[in-house]
Amino acid sequence: QVQLVESGGGLVQAGGSLRLSCAASGRTFSTYTMAWFRQVSGKEREFVAAISWRGGTTDYADSVKGRFTTSRDNAKKTVYLQMNSLKPEDTAVYYCAATPLVVLGRGQSDYNAWGQGTQVTVSS
Repeated sequence: QVQLVESGGGLVQAGGSLRLSCAASGRTFSTYTMAWFRQVSGKEREFVAAISWRGGTTDYADSVKGRFTTSRDNAKKTVYLQMNSLKPEDTAVYYCAATPLVVLGRGQSDYNAWGQGTQVTVSS
């Protein structure tokens, strides 16, 4: 099992950028599919992006495609979410998640390890 800790959230103006990081502990990180989800208070947690264990395959929600990029550094046991052209509707708590499954799932139940979340606020 991996433990995950997100960082990099904050307050940014619309059109700005932020880079989130998710540091993992555990020997098997490099074999895990990783993903990012986000949640607005009172709403369901939604899929944002996922990346395969080697980093060669990625998947993005339509709402962030072309603006967000996920990447990983297995040597550093870290996954990143680069967020550009941020919009007020991107405001949410962002979570990273991990699964030993190979398939890049979009559902919360596809992942069995979660970080505590980091707040991203985009002002208009």
